[in-house]
Amino acid sequence: MALTTAATAVAVSLHPLLSRPACILRFGRRLPPLLLRATSSASTSSAPDFNITFAEPAPAKKASSPSPSAQPLVPWIVRGEDGKPRLSTSPPPEVLQAIALAEAEAKKAAKKESLKGQKGAVAAAAAASSASVKAKERKAAPAAPPKFSKAARRFYNENIKDHEPQRLAKVLAAAGVASRRTSEELIFQGKVTVNGSVCTSPQTKVDIAKDSIYVNGNRISKKLPPKLYFAVNKPKGYICSCGEESKSVVSLFNDYLKGWNKIQPGLPKPRLFTVGRLDVATTGLIIVTNDGKFAQKLAHPSSNVTKEYVVTIDGAVHKKHLIAISEGTKIDGVMCVPDLVEPLSAQSDTRKTRLKIVVHEGRNHEVRELVQNAGLKVYALKRVRVGRFRLPADLGIGKFVELKQADIKALEGNN
Repeated sequence: MALTTAATAVAVSLHPLLSRPACILRFGRRLPPLLLRATSSASTSSAPDFNITFAEPAPAKKASSPSPSAQPLVPWIVRGEDGKPRLSTSPPPEVLQAIALAEAEAKKAAKKESLKGQKGAVAAAAAASSASVKAKERKAAPAAPPKFSKAARRFYNENIKDHEPQRLAKVLAAAGVASRRTSEELIFQGKVTVNGSVCTSPQTKVDIAKDSIYVNGNRISKKLPPKLYFAVNKPKGYICSCGEESKSVVSLFNDYLKGWNKIQPGLPKPRLFTVGRLDVATTGLIIVTNDGKFAQKLAHPSSNVTKEYVVTIDGAVHKKHLIAISEGTKIDGVMCVPDLVEPLSAQSDTRKTRLKIVVHEGRNHEVRELVQNAGLKVYALKRVRVGRFRLPADLGIGKFVELKQADIKALEGNN
């Protein structure tokens, strides 16, 4: 207690000094810890309040901005009106214009990209909508029937399709009785019976595998002959006819048909005919078949199958002749223009000139009319190509060769 009382007395005696903060700080640094604790306890109990304020800190000095004259100078070297270079503080007008154009292009590109993004969003939304609609349609649509293999389709075509009910005239022609037109005449004449009854309508549907068909008292075989395709090197003097003429193209197959029973036992003989015609004086490639549908497709002008001929001219051929042939001529009121006309290498006989002429119309005597209209005389005419199939070089005159499937496809194509 005595110690506390003494500390209090000392603090009261020091009151004038404690009213000045600077003194407190300086003095407080030298006071012992015990005295400081006593002083603090005494001040909290009985010492008066002190109102101590501090002055505001001095504002920091702002960095002085450099004057315009102190900015670094970037000179531009420009060429004056006198053509001499000089220094300038501003860029030339060309540079300013280029900068302005670049900024305008950048703005235009940005606008274009934004429009493109909008269009892309619209297209994506439309595609998503279309995809959803298609998905719904696929769900609603019934499942597609399975596709058959190539072997299954071949079996159907060979064993089922051909045995479906067909017109009577077509069946007779396919069976080799006669041409379709002649078969129709036989039906009209009442010479054909179906299942014991006379049939006078060529459109009557019959099934050759089930129905009993007689022509002039002779029964038609239940089986049809296979489809055959031949390439013939037609000789001069032979006609393209299906009659009994001794010098017809079909007569070249007499020996082949005589041995038919050995080649195809149990099947009726095919009725062969030519695809299109070559006149009696023309030689070269002619197609022979018993497939009427194929023959009609290949020979019809709408098929646009090209035919290549080699024409031997008696005499010289000049440029004016080639131009006249290329311009075409009218045949039966129809303008016929060749696809190609070009001279070939001369033969040993210099008086004969050869030309290659390609046509696609296939009209009667078309090539001869084209040449004669140009004022030239045809010495010989030979067909060497039909479609993409070319007459084999080793096929002798009057000989024939059976065509393969690739050859048949080549006939229907063009070079």
